[in-house]
Amino acid sequence: MIIKILGSGCSNCKKLEHNAKKAVEELGIDAQIIKVQNPSEIMRYRIMSTPALVINERVFIAGRVAKTKEIKEILMRS
Repeated sequence: MIIKILGSGCSNCKKLEHNAKKAVEELGIDAQIIKVQNPSEIMRYRIMSTPALVINERVFIAGRVAKTKEIKEILMRS
């Protein structure tokens, strides 16, 4: 599973990355977390605001920081 955190590296982006790492750890799943900070690459996902959470190339959350519990729920469904 590949999880991407899209964003400029702001505090919200870092918080989303932290929550995603915590969710992966708590679930004990094998996942690679990648930070995407290149604006042209972020634009490929057609989101209007960051941070965003992308799992296996599908955008699940954009424009807000998801809590660990919500990310875990998304990961269990993916």
